[in-house]
Amino acid sequence: MTPAALSDELASIWEGVRQSLRNQLPETAFRLWIDPLRPVSAERSTLHLSAPKTTRAWVERRYSAPLRTAVQASGAGLDRVVLVAAGEETSSSAPPWARGVESLPLDPHHTFERFVIGPGNRLAHAAALAAAESPGEAYNPLFLHGPPGLGKTHLLGAVAHYLRRRWPALTVHYTTADRFTADFVGALRRDGPERFKQRYRELDALLIDDVQALEGKESTQEEFVHTFNALHAAGKQIVLSSDRPPDALARLAERLRDRFAWGLCAELATPDLRTRTALLWRMALEDATEVHDPAALKEIAGLVLGNVRRLQGAMTRVTAFSSMLSQPITPSLARRVLRRTPSEDSAGEPAISPVEDSPSVQTIQQAVCSVCGVSHQDLVSTKRNARVSQARQLAMYLSREQTSLSLSAIAHEFNRDHTTVLHATRAVSARLEPGSPTTALLQRTCELLPERSSSSSEDEPPIHRWPIGSHRSSTASSPRSKP
Repeated sequence: MTPAALSDELASIWEGVRQSLRNQLPETAFRLWIDPLRPVSAERSTLHLSAPKTTRAWVERRYSAPLRTAVQASGAGLDRVVLVAAGEETSSSAPPWARGVESLPLDPHHTFERFVIGPGNRLAHAAALAAAESPGEAYNPLFLHGPPGLGKTHLLGAVAHYLRRRWPALTVHYTTADRFTADFVGALRRDGPERFKQRYRELDALLIDDVQALEGKESTQEEFVHTFNALHAAGKQIVLSSDRPPDALARLAERLRDRFAWGLCAELATPDLRTRTALLWRMALEDATEVHDPAALKEIAGLVLGNVRRLQGAMTRVTAFSSMLSQPITPSLARRVLRRTPSEDSAGEPAISPVEDSPSVQTIQQAVCSVCGVSHQDLVSTKRNARVSQARQLAMYLSREQTSLSLSAIAHEFNRDHTTVLHATRAVSARLEPGSPTTALLQRTCELLPERSSSSSEDEPPIHRWPIGSHRSSTASSPRSKP
């Protein structure tokens, strides 16, 4: 993209943000504090704005939250705002590799206080809390492993939040294995490995999610071994997560697997019935969902096995149908919405609807393209104009909600990394207000998707397809992402 085109796109993004803020703030406040701001650059997920030196501190203190919300709602793939004093734009707009490593944004819901503890995750929770309270001393490295959706990302985020809150002087870096690889490859192309080594080895705590993504990447593994050794020898805290234990990462170098096992390996297992019920109570309380019959949540927990995302989706469906049918959430409604199927797990408990009924990512992409008026080629390209960005986020959101694919698998279908998919689901959910344009687009898209097979009785009202997350998003600023 040419500099002129980039400047035009940045100006377009900022104009949309300005209009959103103008509608929210008193005219005087907008004219005094927001109008003087100017866009400088958009790097990864961060929008840099220049502000007069005399007002920058006040704007940061009073208007950071509205600015961030408006930027996230812009559909441009941005979720952070950084203010720089006017005249310092050049240094602020320097590429990320010249300023040091940039940590991924943390989900504000990922804290120890919001983590639901059960028999399957008690050890992992206790170990993560100990590592946060005594970085570099308690368990180093700490290796969390388990299937997707059980709380690994939540615990990594909780450790990062705790460290930053209690030890503000520490340099805490949270990233993913894919992002680590991209940083390494980018550094090799730009300024050689030494600058990369210097940046990573000056960290006080390194938290890396999904380290299984390092499998098969020999050069990155080699650099990670050196980074690991340098941080560990200096007593810096290392926390890692994977969908498998170290000895099951067959395509990972043996010396790296050995290092992962130096500290403590803690597994997160599938939540039992009691934990699933507690998770549903937490969801209901946080979303202000009225549940007068506690047995209804126990019924949902008994019908839905697996991870937190399945519980989240089931709770959303039951709540949406309760609203549409004007019926309270009861055990009988839960049974109607979450049809029992012949498939059962080893404990004899019924499972949720078969995955085979889910639409493919390609089907979802074509439906979104049809509704939003963009081509499939543009949808999976690097274009970031408002229309394409909005369509891409909608398609990622529906792929996440309507299929059982992992973040990485969905990202592959869009030629992106999994953090982009995670951001898209949060951004779309934040805009799913009743009657909003985003909700209307989702409903029109869902009408184009094939209906799932159903065994509804003739005397029961039909249960229509409804975009998962639509009810919950009206009361929460962001969805509970994969923990």
